[in-house]
Amino acid sequence: MEKNELKPAGVFHYFNEICQVPRPSKKEEKMIAFLKAFGEKHKLETMTDETGNVLIKKPATRGMENRKPVVMQSHIDMVCEKNNDVKHDFLTDPIETEVDGDWLKAKGTTLGADNGIGVATELAILADDTIQHGPIECLFTVDEETGLTGAFALKKGFMNGEILLNLDSEDEGELFIGCAGGIDSIAEFTYKEVDVPTGHFGCKVQIKGLKGGHSGGDIHLGLGNANKILNRFLSQTFKKHDMYLCEIEGGNLRNAIAREAHAIIAIPEADKHDLRAELNIFAAEVQAEYNAVDPGLQLILESESPRSKAIDKDTTKRLLQTIYATPHGVYAMSQDIPGLVETSTNLASVKMKPGNTIRIETSQRSSTESSKQDIANMVRTVFEMGGAKVSFGDGYPGWKPNPHSEILEIATASYKRLFGIEAQVKAIHAGLECGLFLNKYPTLDMISFGPTLRGVHSPDERMYIPSVAKFWEHLLDILIHIPVKKS
Repeated sequence: MEKNELKPAGVFHYFNEICQVPRPSKKEEKMIAFLKAFGEKHKLETMTDETGNVLIKKPATRGMENRKPVVMQSHIDMVCEKNNDVKHDFLTDPIETEVDGDWLKAKGTTLGADNGIGVATELAILADDTIQHGPIECLFTVDEETGLTGAFALKKGFMNGEILLNLDSEDEGELFIGCAGGIDSIAEFTYKEVDVPTGHFGCKVQIKGLKGGHSGGDIHLGLGNANKILNRFLSQTFKKHDMYLCEIEGGNLRNAIAREAHAIIAIPEADKHDLRAELNIFAAEVQAEYNAVDPGLQLILESESPRSKAIDKDTTKRLLQTIYATPHGVYAMSQDIPGLVETSTNLASVKMKPGNTIRIETSQRSSTESSKQDIANMVRTVFEMGGAKVSFGDGYPGWKPNPHSEILEIATASYKRLFGIEAQVKAIHAGLECGLFLNKYPTLDMISFGPTLRGVHSPDERMYIPSVAKFWEHLLDILIHIPVKKS
């Protein structure tokens, strides 16, 4: 199957166009300009708010003017992750896609189908005057991935729909009616620089080959966290040898499970052969632990030019103990919805910053507000016991499920009519913008759905091509069956 043969043609045409437009979170200017130009080309009313959210309106097709107005919504930013051996500048370079059997993926980078496929779907509907629908508004929000900035800043009255279709879910045939809320917890350690003694051997320890993934949607899979695995080996080495920690870095985005991490350390020259043997034993043990879920895990030890400076021993000890004690993974399962993660936490990144600072970023999620605060306070307590300065992000609310939703009934009936099977109705542990929309528009009736994506937030991100056609057919059928507006 060639890329130019993918169906539905309109959706994949616009997805390909979007892939040419750089759109990292917080740097979506080119994508905003693209959307405004699209609206102008198609002579559609187009609005932009102060934050960069774009709204494009399209009148109803003839005979459907009395239907309830519908908002279709997607976010325009994408997670920008790449493999270390791939040269790619997300600020300037297009995403290079390739077809692999029934899957569309990118060459060594994130694909951006999260949520570019939602954006492309909306554009395909706006551009096609043969599609039947009532009054529609297409909302394109900014910076969903790193702060939900667009959804937070959305003002009352910017949109006028009664029904909202969020096109940012990742399992075709599943309709989502609720999501988790979240908060970020950040620790900062301040260290003193000390001299590395003479006679010490410098080396770099790397963790590579992990799958990574979404810290909400994939947290239940038990995937390896590069920060936790690296820290285990460093803690062991710190106890056995006169180890100096010169550099540490792991993970990247708060909503991605850390795939890679490394540290540069120095140990006595006489201990380097022991260190190699210890790493080999440790690697075998950890690879056995993760063999079923993360079989690509690699632990690499390489000689490194010795560094003259290192983090002081007291801070090193407190840092390693804190990372060891910081929880990561599923904390509680839902008591209301079988199989749904209720509460989790992600040890996202460890970074050295200017001013002799080491910053640990974590994110907590829960569909229960009190549990979200509880897990955040647990993480804060660990950080404070380690002597770190702690701060929190603003957080965002969850979306409480409404099993009696009118649009849910329409969508489930549509799916059964089209495909002969029941759609699954679920809540999602990942965060969606829907909870924030409800704050501003409390009467909105909402569902979230989309085609099948896998490996999102990682270079393994891929989209199941046959699912896009089913998602498209389902969406168009829903639009035809939107009920008449009450007079």
